[in-house]
Amino acid sequence: MTNSTPRSTARTLLHTRWIECRGYLRDDGLYDIEGRLQDLTNAATDLPFHPVPPSGHIHDMHLVMTIDSDLLIRHIEARMPTGASPFCPDVVPAYRNLTGLRIGPGFIKAVKAVVGGVCGCTHMTELLERMAKTAMQTLFSTYRRQASERAARGEQRRPAVRPWVIGTCHAYREEGEAVRLLWPEGLPDATPH
Repeated sequence: MTNSTPRSTARTLLHTRWIECRGYLRDDGLYDIEGRLQDLTNAATDLPFHPVPPSGHIHDMHLVMTIDSDLLIRHIEARMPTGASPFCPDVVPAYRNLTGLRIGPGFIKAVKAVVGGVCGCTHMTELLERMAKTAMQTLFSTYRRQASERAARGEQRRPAVRPWVIGTCHAYREEGEAVRLLWPEGLPDATPH
């Protein structure tokens, strides 16, 4: 990829956004998906409601979402140690209303119906989208482990991905080679294995 604008030899870091998501298998068979979003300013800055020191947080937000193997949110907990204003943390309880939603097609639209706009926080809602993808990858790791265990026992190997990935990207397009190789006899139903 060519860049039409040459890079300057000297640069000054102004802002860093860190988004970290982790997926855990719990002892009770459920999964915890943890997300954290941080916005850090390199130089001291004055926000409308408070000053931020160099390398200080403008935003520091945490979500922990407990899901089951069907990607149903069983519990969600939000924390906001730092927001851009003292009023930002007031929205934290609203995220409990996401309990009962299922991660899958239409998830972000459903999230925005509950905590979109003035009912939520732009940054926490953005974090939820990343956490949903982390939840899927977390379950994929479980499916891959189970497939490896079945193969070690001499059982027939089933694809580690579920059919709902079909149509989500170029590699998993319905007429693509990956789908043909994973499901040579046709597409199975979308029930979990």
